[in-house]
Amino acid sequence: MQEHYQADRIEQQTQEYWESNQSFKVTEDPSREKYYCLSMFPYPSGQLHMGHVRNYTIGDVLSRYQRMQGKNVLQPMGWDAFGLPAENAALKHKVPPARWTRENIDYMRAQLKRLGLAYDWDRELATCDPDYYRWEQQLFVRLFEKGLVYRKTAAVNWCPHDLTVLANEQVIDGKCWRCDNTVERRDIPQWFMKITDYADELLDDLDKLDGWPEQVRTMQRNWIGRSEGVEVRFALAGRDESLKVFTTRPDTLMGVTYVAVAAEHPLAREAAARYANVAAFVEECKKMDVAEASMETMEKKGIDTGFKAIHPISGDRVPVFIANFVLMGYGEGAVMAVPAHDQRDWEFARKYGLSIRQVIAPLDGGEVDLGEAAFTNKGVLIDSGEFTGLSSQQAFSAIADHLEKNSQGGKRINYRLHDWGVSRQRYWGAPIPMIRCDNCGDVPVPEAELPVVLPEDVKFEGVGSPIKKMPEFYETTCPKCKGKAERETDTFDTFMESSWYYARYTSPDCDTAIVDERARYWLPVDHYVGGVEHAILHLLYARFFNKLLRDAGVIDNDEPFTRLLTQGMVLKDGSKMSKSKGNTVDPQSLIDQYGADTARLFMMFAAPPEQSLEWSDAGVEGANRFLRRLWKRVQSHVTRGPVEPLDAASLNEAQKAMRRQTHETIQRCSKDIGERNIFNTAIAAVMELLNALYKFEDDSAQGRAVVQEALEAAVLLLAPIVPHICHVLWQHLGHEGAVIDARWPQLDASALVRDELQIVVQVNGKLRAKIMVPASADKSQIEQAALADENVMRFIEGKTVVKIIVVPGKLVNVVVR
Repeated sequence: MQEHYQADRIEQQTQEYWESNQSFKVTEDPSREKYYCLSMFPYPSGQLHMGHVRNYTIGDVLSRYQRMQGKNVLQPMGWDAFGLPAENAALKHKVPPARWTRENIDYMRAQLKRLGLAYDWDRELATCDPDYYRWEQQLFVRLFEKGLVYRKTAAVNWCPHDLTVLANEQVIDGKCWRCDNTVERRDIPQWFMKITDYADELLDDLDKLDGWPEQVRTMQRNWIGRSEGVEVRFALAGRDESLKVFTTRPDTLMGVTYVAVAAEHPLAREAAARYANVAAFVEECKKMDVAEASMETMEKKGIDTGFKAIHPISGDRVPVFIANFVLMGYGEGAVMAVPAHDQRDWEFARKYGLSIRQVIAPLDGGEVDLGEAAFTNKGVLIDSGEFTGLSSQQAFSAIADHLEKNSQGGKRINYRLHDWGVSRQRYWGAPIPMIRCDNCGDVPVPEAELPVVLPEDVKFEGVGSPIKKMPEFYETTCPKCKGKAERETDTFDTFMESSWYYARYTSPDCDTAIVDERARYWLPVDHYVGGVEHAILHLLYARFFNKLLRDAGVIDNDEPFTRLLTQGMVLKDGSKMSKSKGNTVDPQSLIDQYGADTARLFMMFAAPPEQSLEWSDAGVEGANRFLRRLWKRVQSHVTRGPVEPLDAASLNEAQKAMRRQTHETIQRCSKDIGERNIFNTAIAAVMELLNALYKFEDDSAQGRAVVQEALEAAVLLLAPIVPHICHVLWQHLGHEGAVIDARWPQLDASALVRDELQIVVQVNGKLRAKIMVPASADKSQIEQAALADENVMRFIEGKTVVKIIVVPGKLVNVVVR
């Protein structure tokens, strides 16, 4: 055995063993309990960052631990390969996005392998491969035929420079995040999936996910946003149509003094066509930032359309305003405004001189000062005609019933969740498999012609999508009438590919369906690991896709992920690592200097998985120092030659104490890693065990047998965390098989039994002594031993012992006066 720990040599040797033995290749085995552990796959940006290292090490520790429990473990890896960053990089480096992406995948795969992650690489997938996205195209076609997919014109954020749609989060102060040009609101046709058809199930099934953090479940509940309210129809003076609004406060209906519509609403457009000032305001609204956070804080503005709405109960005419805080994508693009009882409506009314009518009074009969702010609490109705005197709760049903009886509205359940717009006017994504025919309308591409392959050898100039300029791509014939038609040139939102990849890993080579019967063995994922930033969209879409696949009959499970672990961020100098802040640490240089095991150990020891981790150079050095000490202790032990079998019955007290600490460490690590998924405390326990082994000086036959058991336990307990050094140490400790095939160390409960116990002795509640008593001692014997202690005798001398309190196995308190 080498005298010194040489990480690079050990890690290369170990990884060659895993590679040649296909150690992590896995197949279905119905006779064994399965365990499917998955970490969120990376975007192939070019190189790993410390967040990746932490995320993937956590998943790897869980997987290796479960393998040591005898389970059939699947841990796959792939690439979330489509998306805008590849287009940006292609523009910068003058290479097609496909080439840039695949070169990055090759580099990052090598980095992941260098970390020693126990992946079944035979299952690797990249979402930009046609063999992958053909199946989501097929599913999309089938959903279209079932009526779960549709196309409609919708308002979007449009960058006129880059000729693309931007997400709300990509609009910063009204400008494009990439080119800094002013963004417009524009109506364009888009494809949508009916996620709202699953809103109730997505909400209700959150209660089944008791293995998820409550924070994530709450975020999803709020995003789905189920609310019970009333739909109210306001007739429009002199017109046949009406305005539909939704409110959760029908008790305030009699206080409506104006109605507000979105700038994209048909009434707003009509008013803009009539009046230049309205047209100017609508144009201004097109350029505003519609991100939710910005909408909350921006100045509320509006303009009168000249139209009047008729109150459904009082018959009063109220003005219809265009307001910049109303979005067309929410409900019908119209809201009723009650300035007396909604603070936003109050501010708007004060700004534009609109009336404020109080219709709710406090339950305690107190006064309300509407000159200062709106009164937003529920209470009792006043000045509300036949509903006066009702409580807000009573008025909810009474007003809803009145509206329903008069065909002016009624109770309704509303959702904050909207159908998922999956169209992107970008190039680097999976083509949407639809054809537009002047005669037949929207026609799906026949399944036999799938996949619709994205052309990869393109000249990418960054303005617009190259396939929109390629007649050889978009010119086609209609599958129905065989006439001239055009292919859809929009591509899928990249959330599409990441919403079902977990299922494809179960049958990555299946060429007849999206998944095959192997999915029923592996799904659901037992443990999913990733950042909390994906708590809403990715996880919600993955849950939606899982239900679509279930309803298509290809899988059985209702939910995709049984347990969810959301790891914290990696910080340096108190803030998240980022290139712009100049506080990043390159994982590759860390591994080159110290080895992958040191990187893994530091990441798992520095903080519990769910908490943020503060980077520390000293912590990295400390992790490496511990591995060197472990190596040295094993080396000094094995060089002394063979070890006799352990005979627990013949051990002396010191040997029993050392063995007890070994099994206490096994007990603690089993609980921390297996039950709590907290690794730092488990590592700390092994560190304490190693410290004890350095102090334990006993070269007798049984002394060495105790050390052998302790070192074997330490190696097994650390094997999921630092697998390379443990692979080699396990062999040096005399084992022929690989440590990855060894079982988790078994607790010997008899080793935890103590012949003697330490008892704390207090006098009047103050610590005065610590005594050793036989484990079998009764209350009387413990009292006698406590009173006989020399230090205790000093504090009770000349005093009367009033009573003695004995807490078995812990303490004695002598009360004197």
